[in-house]
Amino acid sequence: MSDGPTAQRRTASAFALEEERRVLSLKPVLAPRHHRYGPHPNQVYDLWPADDPDAPLVMLLHGGYWRYDRMHLTPFAAHVARQGFTTVLPGFRRSGGAGGYPATFDDIALAVETIPQGRPFVLAGHCSGGHLALWAGARSLLPADSPWYTATALPTAVLGLAPLTDLAATIRDDLSEGAGLQLLGGAEHVASRLPLVDPLTLLRGKGTTGVRTVLLHGAKDEEVPLHQFSDYAEVHSDAEVVTLPDTGHYTLIEPGAPAADAVIDVLRLLSSPAAAL
Repeated sequence: MSDGPTAQRRTASAFALEEERRVLSLKPVLAPRHHRYGPHPNQVYDLWPADDPDAPLVMLLHGGYWRYDRMHLTPFAAHVARQGFTTVLPGFRRSGGAGGYPATFDDIALAVETIPQGRPFVLAGHCSGGHLALWAGARSLLPADSPWYTATALPTAVLGLAPLTDLAATIRDDLSEGAGLQLLGGAEHVASRLPLVDPLTLLRGKGTTGVRTVLLHGAKDEEVPLHQFSDYAEVHSDAEVVTLPDTGHYTLIEPGAPAADAVIDVLRLLSSPAAAL
């Protein structure tokens, strides 16, 4: 996902370019409420409360290769809210500014621990936001002495929307011109930091996070290599993978698109623990 002026070096089809242009040109939607979850200026969140106080809670994490802000996801967040969910869209410190390792992960951990206030919730993320959602769902697999380790402050379920699942592959494939290296602070830090923040690495030898996890992606995704989805499914034994035919990377977050309708259907299922995909 490029989500900004610095595009990944790739040869994209006319289909992919039009999809990206159409979705990322949508006008941002102002949320009815705004709150803080921490003292840093980026530790804020937008809230679309449902009329029903018992409505399911969904937290969305935006993409943009950990660099760009959340505004491009506000149309989809508002769309999710219109479907009857209380919807939260947090900001966080990002690469190229105050974020990257460890601040980005500090913020995601803090948001997940504090914003839901003990309510069950589905954590969904698109592209690099999907990476952060999968990581947040895997924090019980971290070493016990990690500041991000938790066995309790976990989402009820995780939905990765065309997620980056493999930081090593993201670096190897040079996605979005070094975004993975930028997140980790440079090549010299990969060996020590990647095992703590890469969902695929955390799962190796473990088999499951213990959190219900669904990966939903398009068969025509040209932004995230398709092997990232299959490679993750190989190490997460009970992850559920949904592949949408004739679907690219961005229409998953395009309000009213068939792919976005499929996302809503999965969110409803994940909000009902007895349901099966």
